[in-house]
Amino acid sequence: MKNQIEQCPKCGGNEIGKGRQAGDAAVFPLGKIISLGSAIIHRICTHCGYVIESHVENPSKYKG
Repeated sequence: MKNQIEQCPKCGGNEIGKGRQAGDAAVFPLGKIISLGSAIIHRICTHCGYVIESHVENPSKYKG
């Protein structure tokens, strides 16, 4: 998918940016007493603002 021009499913725009959401909006693992959590990375249409994809920055924090 890296070589294809990606389009926003909402508006058809083809400029996609990335953003990092952290702080109080970080995702914390369930069942772990002490954890710093992980920031969320978003892929966003720069035309309409639609969030196309989100994922945690450090998925290994959620193992076991």
